[in-house]
Amino acid sequence: MRRSLLILSLSFLFPAASASALVGGAPPVQGPNGAVMIVGSRGNSCTGVAIARDLVLTAAHCVPPGADYKLVEFDARRQPKLRDTQSIARHPQFSQKTFDAHRATADVALVKVAGAGVPSPVHGERLKIAPGDRLTIWGYGLTRMGDGKSGGTLRSATLAVTGQPGNLQIRLMDPAARNERSGLGACTGDSGAPVFRDIGGRMMVVGVVSWSTAAGNEAGCGGLTGVTPLSLYYPWIVETAKKLGSPLAP
Repeated sequence: MRRSLLILSLSFLFPAASASALVGGAPPVQGPNGAVMIVGSRGNSCTGVAIARDLVLTAAHCVPPGADYKLVEFDARRQPKLRDTQSIARHPQFSQKTFDAHRATADVALVKVAGAGVPSPVHGERLKIAPGDRLTIWGYGLTRMGDGKSGGTLRSATLAVTGQPGNLQIRLMDPAARNERSGLGACTGDSGAPVFRDIGGRMMVVGVVSWSTAAGNEAGCGGLTGVTPLSLYYPWIVETAKKLGSPLAP
């Protein structure tokens, strides 16, 4: 399996025009929400989601040490505004070496920032997930692989669980394409994107996007979307949020 990292180059951050679809054709997210774009001084971009008024959840591989990070807001004219982050905490069990070797690791991080947005609730218990179950992702990534101008718009896709889901990794696919042809899925810039599940009538964050493949498990987008579930790491998220003075959304 040839997995792709989903970090968008900052040189492609600000689109000249709104794209029509995430990979395969997912619609933009409407209304207020806490999804954010995170950009780094090394030229990378990812997605995150507010889980408290001043705290963003994202993937650990999106915020490696040695760089500065900002959040991007867009006004009604799609003009970007950068906001400073205050601190970053990566899960202590995250291993970049393990991640680079395409193995599951604690790919979870928290970013402290003033006014993160509308917080989403996090589900901390182990999920009972079976192949065919539906999860929804939000991301600012590319809609067309290799076309940097197609990124920068928050879009949503509902995908189906495939394979043997567990507490270390969940794989998603477009139920219409079934990883046999290009379809909906995370793409470059969607690392750290929130993964939601309807639990008791509430859309709750249950994981973050870590990687993708093209159809047939080739490198790229539009095949599989790899998710790091949060159940194992929820105690760390709660404890770290308290230390940062940012209690989670109820």
